[in-house]
Amino acid sequence: MENGYDQELQYLDMMNEQENNIHEENLEDLAQANTTSEAEAVELTEEENLRKELSTANDKYARLFAEFDNYKKRTSKERVDLIQSASKDVLNKLLPVLDDLDRALTAMQTAQDIESVKQGIDLVNQKFRKTLMQEGLKEMEDLIGKPFDPEFQEAITAIPSPSPDWKNKVIDVVEKGYFLNDKVVRFAKVVIGQ
Repeated sequence: MENGYDQELQYLDMMNEQENNIHEENLEDLAQANTTSEAEAVELTEEENLRKELSTANDKYARLFAEFDNYKKRTSKERVDLIQSASKDVLNKLLPVLDDLDRALTAMQTAQDIESVKQGIDLVNQKFRKTLMQEGLKEMEDLIGKPFDPEFQEAITAIPSPSPDWKNKVIDVVEKGYFLNDKVVRFAKVVIGQ
Protein backbone atom coordinates (compact mmCIF):
# COMPACT_ATOMS: atom_id res chain seq x y z
CA MET A 1 0.00 0.00 0.00
CA GLU A 2 2.71 2.22 0.74
CA ASN A 3 3.74 1.89 -2.78
CA GLY A 4 0.33 3.13 -3.91
CA TYR A 5 0.55 5.96 -1.43
CA ASP A 6 3.97 6.90 -2.69
CA GLN A 7 2.71 6.79 -6.18
CA GLU A 8 -0.14 9.05 -5.21
CA LEU A 9 2.29 11.45 -3.58
CA GLN A 10 4.51 11.37 -6.60
CA TYR A 11 1.46 11.95 -8.77
CA LEU A 12 0.38 14.88 -6.59
CA ASP A 13 3.91 16.31 -6.61
CA MET A 14 3.98 15.98 -10.34
CA MET A 15 0.59 17.67 -10.63
CA ASN A 16 1.72 20.45 -8.31
CA GLU A 17 4.85 20.89 -10.34
CA GLN A 18 2.81 21.06 -13.55
CA GLU A 19 0.46 23.57 -11.95
CA ASN A 20 3.44 25.63 -10.84
CA ASN A 21 4.90 25.48 -14.36
CA ILE A 22 1.57 26.45 -15.86
CA HIS A 23 1.23 29.22 -13.29
CA GLU A 24 4.75 30.47 -14.06
CA GLU A 25 4.05 30.30 -17.82
CA ASN A 26 0.84 32.26 -17.28
CA LEU A 27 2.74 34.83 -15.24
CA GLU A 28 5.37 35.07 -17.98
CA ASP A 29 2.66 35.45 -20.64
CA LEU A 30 0.93 38.07 -18.52
CA ALA A 31 4.21 39.92 -17.97
CA GLN A 32 4.97 39.71 -21.64
CA ALA A 33 1.47 40.98 -22.49
CA ASN A 34 1.91 43.84 -20.02
CA THR A 35 5.27 44.66 -21.53
CA THR A 36 3.76 44.58 -25.03
CA SER A 37 0.79 46.70 -23.99
CA GLU A 38 3.12 49.10 -22.21
CA ALA A 39 5.26 49.31 -25.37
CA GLU A 40 2.11 49.80 -27.45
CA ALA A 41 0.93 52.39 -24.93
CA VAL A 42 4.31 54.10 -25.17
CA GLU A 43 4.11 53.89 -28.98
CA LEU A 44 0.55 55.18 -28.97
CA THR A 45 1.59 57.91 -26.60
CA GLU A 46 4.50 58.82 -28.87
CA GLU A 47 2.21 58.68 -31.90
CA GLU A 48 -0.38 60.78 -30.09
CA ASN A 49 2.34 63.23 -29.08
CA LEU A 50 3.55 63.45 -32.66
CA ARG A 51 0.00 64.01 -33.86
CA LYS A 52 -0.50 66.72 -31.26
CA GLU A 53 2.79 68.35 -32.27
CA LEU A 54 1.77 68.18 -35.93
CA SER A 55 -1.61 69.65 -35.13
CA THR A 56 0.02 72.45 -33.13
CA ALA A 57 2.52 73.14 -35.92
CA ASN A 58 -0.27 73.22 -38.52
CA ASP A 59 -2.27 75.58 -36.34
CA LYS A 60 0.74 77.88 -35.88
CA TYR A 61 1.38 77.77 -39.64
CA ALA A 62 -2.23 78.64 -40.44
CA ARG A 63 -2.19 81.52 -37.96
CA LEU A 64 1.13 82.81 -39.26
CA PHE A 65 -0.08 82.60 -42.85
CA ALA A 66 -3.28 84.49 -41.96
CA GLU A 67 -1.27 87.08 -40.05
CA PHE A 68 1.08 87.59 -43.01
CA ASP A 69 -1.88 87.87 -45.40
CA ASN A 70 -3.42 90.52 -43.13
CA TYR A 71 -0.07 92.33 -43.01
CA LYS A 72 0.13 92.39 -46.84
CA LYS A 73 -3.42 93.74 -47.10
CA ARG A 74 -2.78 96.37 -44.43
CA THR A 75 0.49 97.61 -45.97
CA SER A 76 -1.12 97.69 -49.42
CA LYS A 77 -3.98 99.79 -48.07
CA GLU A 78 -1.52 102.06 -46.25
CA ARG A 79 0.46 102.53 -49.47
CA VAL A 80 -2.69 103.50 -51.38
CA ASP A 81 -3.68 105.87 -48.56
CA LEU A 82 -0.20 107.41 -48.60
CA ILE A 83 -0.31 107.97 -52.34
CA GLN A 84 -3.77 109.49 -52.12
CA SER A 85 -2.82 111.73 -49.22
CA ALA A 86 0.38 112.81 -51.00
CA SER A 87 -1.58 113.88 -54.06
CA LYS A 88 -4.09 115.57 -51.74
CA ASP A 89 -1.29 117.66 -50.20
CA VAL A 90 0.01 118.71 -53.62
CA LEU A 91 -3.46 119.57 -54.84
CA ASN A 92 -4.13 121.66 -51.73
CA LYS A 93 -0.97 123.64 -52.50
CA LEU A 94 -2.10 124.15 -56.12
CA LEU A 95 -5.61 125.36 -55.25
CA PRO A 96 -4.50 128.96 -54.51
CA VAL A 97 -2.86 129.07 -57.96
CA LEU A 98 -6.10 127.84 -59.51
CA ASP A 99 -8.00 130.56 -57.64
CA ASP A 100 -5.56 133.19 -58.96
CA LEU A 101 -5.98 131.83 -62.48
CA ASP A 102 -9.78 132.04 -62.19
CA ARG A 103 -9.50 135.66 -61.01
CA ALA A 104 -7.17 136.45 -63.93
CA LEU A 105 -9.60 134.93 -66.44
CA THR A 106 -12.47 136.90 -64.95
CA ALA A 107 -10.40 140.09 -65.07
CA MET A 108 -9.50 139.41 -68.74
CA GLN A 109 -13.17 139.56 -69.74
CA THR A 110 -13.64 143.12 -68.52
CA ALA A 111 -10.07 144.42 -68.81
CA GLN A 112 -9.37 147.46 -70.94
CA ASP A 113 -5.62 147.44 -70.29
CA ILE A 114 -3.92 144.36 -71.79
CA GLU A 115 -0.63 145.10 -70.03
CA SER A 116 -2.20 144.59 -66.58
CA VAL A 117 -3.70 141.25 -67.75
CA LYS A 118 -0.26 140.14 -68.97
CA GLN A 119 1.28 141.05 -65.62
CA GLY A 120 -1.47 139.16 -63.76
CA ILE A 121 -1.00 136.04 -65.88
CA ASP A 122 2.77 136.30 -65.40
CA LEU A 123 2.31 136.49 -61.60
CA VAL A 124 0.06 133.40 -61.67
CA ASN A 125 2.64 131.57 -63.80
CA GLN A 126 5.45 132.46 -61.37
CA LYS A 127 3.37 131.36 -58.37
CA PHE A 128 2.51 128.08 -60.10
CA ARG A 129 6.14 127.34 -60.96
CA LYS A 130 7.29 128.25 -57.44
CA THR A 131 4.74 125.84 -55.93
CA LEU A 132 5.88 123.03 -58.25
CA MET A 133 9.54 123.73 -57.42
CA GLN A 134 8.73 123.48 -53.70
CA GLU A 135 7.30 120.03 -54.40
CA GLY A 136 10.60 118.97 -56.04
CA LEU A 137 9.79 119.57 -59.73
CA LYS A 138 12.68 120.98 -61.73
CA GLU A 139 12.75 121.94 -65.40
CA MET A 140 15.45 120.64 -67.76
CA GLU A 141 17.14 123.80 -68.95
CA ASP A 142 19.64 124.88 -71.62
CA LEU A 143 19.23 121.89 -73.92
CA ILE A 144 19.71 123.69 -77.25
CA GLY A 145 23.22 123.18 -78.60
CA LYS A 146 24.02 120.34 -76.18
CA PRO A 147 24.65 116.73 -77.28
CA PHE A 148 21.57 114.52 -77.50
CA ASP A 149 21.21 112.34 -74.36
CA PRO A 150 18.63 109.53 -74.64
CA GLU A 151 18.51 109.18 -70.83
CA PHE A 152 16.88 112.61 -70.54
CA GLN A 153 15.58 113.42 -74.01
CA GLU A 154 13.36 111.88 -76.63
CA ALA A 155 14.18 112.72 -80.26
CA ILE A 156 10.93 113.20 -82.14
CA THR A 157 12.62 114.09 -85.41
CA ALA A 158 16.01 114.69 -86.95
CA ILE A 159 16.69 117.46 -89.46
CA PRO A 160 19.79 118.30 -91.46
CA SER A 161 22.13 120.21 -89.18
CA PRO A 162 22.91 123.83 -90.11
CA SER A 163 26.63 123.13 -89.61
CA PRO A 164 28.80 120.03 -88.96
CA ASP A 165 29.31 120.96 -85.30
CA TRP A 166 25.49 120.70 -84.71
CA LYS A 167 25.46 117.01 -85.66
CA ASN A 168 23.78 114.86 -82.92
CA LYS A 169 23.03 117.99 -80.90
CA VAL A 170 19.69 119.45 -79.82
CA ILE A 171 18.49 122.03 -82.33
CA ASP A 172 15.04 122.73 -80.85
CA VAL A 173 12.95 121.74 -77.80
CA VAL A 174 9.35 120.90 -78.71
CA GLU A 175 8.27 119.93 -75.18
CA LYS A 176 10.23 120.64 -71.99
CA GLY A 177 11.43 117.82 -69.78
CA TYR A 178 11.15 117.72 -65.99
CA PHE A 179 12.85 116.11 -63.01
CA LEU A 180 11.11 115.24 -59.76
CA ASN A 181 13.75 115.06 -57.04
CA ASP A 182 16.49 114.35 -59.63
CA LYS A 183 14.49 111.60 -61.33
CA VAL A 184 13.10 112.13 -64.82
CA VAL A 185 9.30 112.39 -64.77
CA ARG A 186 8.99 113.60 -68.35
CA PHE A 187 11.57 113.36 -71.11
CA ALA A 188 12.23 116.46 -73.14
CA LYS A 189 10.97 116.09 -76.73
CA VAL A 190 13.65 117.52 -78.99
CA VAL A 191 14.70 117.94 -82.58
CA ILE A 192 18.28 116.87 -83.30
CA GLY A 193 20.68 117.64 -86.11
CA GLN A 194 21.80 114.95 -88.56
